[in-house]
Amino acid sequence: MESTELKNFVVDKIDDMKGRDIIELDVQGKSSITDLLIICSGNSKRHVMSIADNLVVEAKQAGHIPLSVEGKDTGEWVLVDLGDIIVHVMQDETRDFYQLEKLWA
Repeated sequence: MESTELKNFVVDKIDDMKGRDIIELDVQGKSSITDLLIICSGNSKRHVMSIADNLVVEAKQAGHIPLSVEGKDTGEWVLVDLGDIIVHVMQDETRDFYQLEKLWA
């Protein structure tokens, strides 16, 4: 999958699961590990985990196996590493606390 296609795929899968406040941050040149961060919010631990789970299942079915998935044990912040794109699915309190948008701005 080409990166624009992958980005649209990821946003679409987050949207399917009613993920909120989706933000895309281009970090090319700022990060050596990825080109794009996608951050979204879920309403609860269960919601955060189901957004991430759905993304992982759909990505695998599309032939794009995640490099890693972190944080599923707590459900406050799940990170899905798709190589060119890293997806952060967070509860509002966690997102407010870490403020990744400001960190990478």
